[in-house]
Amino acid sequence: MLVTFRTDAHAGITMFGDIAKLMLKKMGLSETIPGAILAEDVPAVLNTLTNAIKIEKESSIERQKSAWDDQGISQQSRAMPLIELLKAAAEQECNVMWEEAGITEPGISI
Repeated sequence: MLVTFRTDAHAGITMFGDIAKLMLKKMGLSETIPGAILAEDVPAVLNTLTNAIKIEKESSIERQKSAWDDQGISQQSRAMPLIELLKAAAEQECNVMWEEAGITEPGISI
């Protein structure tokens, strides 16, 4: 499964389902797909995600290989496109939505 995050302020971001669910969890949200964040809640969700990534990076867990940290791609690297999308949505006060994506979806795939 692929999941695409969308907002009017940024190009869509497509992630593998397991990574998307992990990011949703780190944002303090339900792993339900589809879902949405209201524009007024985006700054708080962005803060929660960035803090979670920072804590993971500083902990010994980040230094160890995790099951989803395949091919040497760090959690921070995987989160960066989503963080940029959330920043753009916060700046332009836009909602953020996510849904299961088709293989031919346009946007950035990670």
